[in-house]
Amino acid sequence: MSGHSKWAQIRRSKGVNDARRGQLFTRLGREIVVAVREGNSGDTAANFRLRIAVQRARDANMPMDNIERNIKRALGGSEDNNLEEITYEGYGPGGTAILVQTLTENRNRTVAEVRNAFNRNAGNMGENGCVDWLFENKGVIEVELDGHDADELSLEAIDLGAEDVEPANPGDETLTVYTDPAHTELEKVQNALEEHGYKVLKAESTLVPKTRIELDEEKTAHQAIRLIEKLEDLDDVQNVYTNADFPEEFAASYNA
Repeated sequence: MSGHSKWAQIRRSKGVNDARRGQLFTRLGREIVVAVREGNSGDTAANFRLRIAVQRARDANMPMDNIERNIKRALGGSEDNNLEEITYEGYGPGGTAILVQTLTENRNRTVAEVRNAFNRNAGNMGENGCVDWLFENKGVIEVELDGHDADELSLEAIDLGAEDVEPANPGDETLTVYTDPAHTELEKVQNALEEHGYKVLKAESTLVPKTRIELDEEKTAHQAIRLIEKLEDLDDVQNVYTNADFPEEFAASYNA
């Protein structure tokens, strides 16, 4: 799973810009609605997916009024209940794999917009199944190092039930811990880490590439980021995943 930290570093930089675009709250609101619908509960204590969605919303400084309004809307039934979760697949610059998760009430509009983003940004939209086999579901926990020894924390995380830990590089501020994607397992490891005094910055079930394609040229890396940004700019897109392994210097200097 080497390379996750570089992509996570880029994602953190991108997250600031997503908030500036004004789209982040809409996406987080939709995540809350779907979490309530799938978990059949507006209680975060009983609905782990909702608990994660609410935590992500709070981390993004979404007002509690907005969070509660989305939960009530989902419980009361609305047009949001017509939302479909659809995943599209394709290829990006350098032969990288791209997965695009969407929430939409109009699949014809969404597929046209996703295909257009691929075609205009050095990508190629593929058929269902063309790249999804390159990804696997994992629980991902980001732990703040804050002076802790990365090797010791890695061993302790494994002892607490983690499946794997991303090797830490000098200067890393966080450690990425992988778990079984089941919500119960993810929550168990998260709680154990917190009980041992570690600060968990993020915990989610997500898609992680099994193998990565290293982008040797900075030009290709910029093209890949541009494609991802254009996809993420689409109103119906919730998440974009890639197996691109960005050059270290590009990840360090990225500032969209």
